[in-house]
Amino acid sequence: QVQLAESGGGPVQAGDSLRLSCAASGRSFSSYNMGWFRQAPGKEREFVAASTGILYSSLYNTYYEDSVKGRFTMSRDNAKNTVYLQMNSLKPEDTAVYYCAASSRRGAKYSYEYDYWGQGTQVTVSS
Repeated sequence: QVQLAESGGGPVQAGDSLRLSCAASGRSFSSYNMGWFRQAPGKEREFVAASTGILYSSLYNTYYEDSVKGRFTMSRDNAKNTVYLQMNSLKPEDTAVYYCAASSRRGAKYSYEYDYWGQGTQVTVSS
């Protein structure tokens, strides 16, 4: 069982930056594929970024949805059981509730592949 808690959201202006954090409780955090998703009003939840372990190593691959590439950076600190989403050059279309999720499936990038979810944190970007 993994419990996730996001923080760091809030209202910002276009072009600003925010860093979201997701603190996890439970065992074997380092073995989980961790993901960030977002859901805007009236839209389906969409993939933002994910971090998945590389077999037989302590390294991780990180991959992103196309619209956030070059602006968002996902990182993880296994010693702190925490993942981060650094969001730069924010745009009004980034406005959404951002969710952290954990999956036991390597390379997971669809919401149905994730087993555990946080409660979400609101990010609002005004123009």
